[in-house]
Amino acid sequence: QVQLVETGGGSVQAGGSLTLSCAASGNTNSVNYMAYFRQAPGKEREGVAVAYFQGRTILYADSVKGRFSISRDKSNTTIYLQMNSLKSEDTAVYYCAAGDSYRGSWTDGSRYTYWGQGTQVTISS
Repeated sequence: QVQLVETGGGSVQAGGSLTLSCAASGNTNSVNYMAYFRQAPGKEREGVAVAYFQGRTILYADSVKGRFSISRDKSNTTIYLQMNSLKSEDTAVYYCAAGDSYRGSWTDGSRYTYWGQGTQVTISS
């Protein structure tokens, strides 16, 4: 089992920045990648960014490219999502997720075994 604890989030004005953190504990050796998803009211869950531990591949949703940056610590147990130039459409609950399967797309939530509790990000215009 792996537990994910998210911190960060909150409310900022458009154009501002926020940083989210997600710390994994437990059987972290079973995890091959960690990602952030988000879900806005009335919308489907969306993959935001993923960090693979082997090969160090990082991928982003088109909607956040150039504005968001995902990184990890050396132990591969904590990831960070630096969010810059925030827009009102970035308002959502952000979830950290972790998995080990390489089947399908990283944006497919069913690929992930472990999920954090979610943290609210609100951007005011």
